[in-house]
Amino acid sequence: MDWQELISGAYGSIGRNLERALEGLKKEDLGWQPHPESNSIGWLVWHLTRVQDALISGVMGQEQLWLKDGWHKKFGRPAQAGDAGVGHKPEEVAAFKSPGAATLLGYNRAVLERSQRFFPTLSSKDLDRTANLPMFDPPPTNGRVLLMVLDDNIQHVGQVAYIRGQRQGRGWMPH
Repeated sequence: MDWQELISGAYGSIGRNLERALEGLKKEDLGWQPHPESNSIGWLVWHLTRVQDALISGVMGQEQLWLKDGWHKKFGRPAQAGDAGVGHKPEEVAAFKSPGAATLLGYNRAVLERSQRFFPTLSSKDLDRTANLPMFDPPPTNGRVLLMVLDDNIQHVGQVAYIRGQRQGRGWMPH
């Protein structure tokens, strides 16, 4: 197995875990916060997908699907490339209105599919290049960006599953 297959598989597991964690959830489940300063499931899924879209788009040198494919409209959000939830205050998280599991997963699938088509095109030298992401000072390498996104997404999908467990108890996850 080469590194491209390994990273593609790791990103793919995030998508599969999201699919399972969101199965059967209603909008009220997606918007539920265990505490007023906690994230909701819907916000977490939106945020982790936005992070992947924004940062991997930057590595690719392409426009974010959020803007290019009009996902922002389906979420009722502004057409802002920087709208990814980073730095959101509790009031902003509480105000987030989830469009429903189908839209959350549709956006995640689109971003994941594009990321997985991109990974095989990268060489080891590409990973060592500095990423064109001016929001970082100093900017990381492309390889570091892929790992940052992977780490962020793994943490957030675990949080999604945990919050669902808080909402519904242990028995929600099929064996």
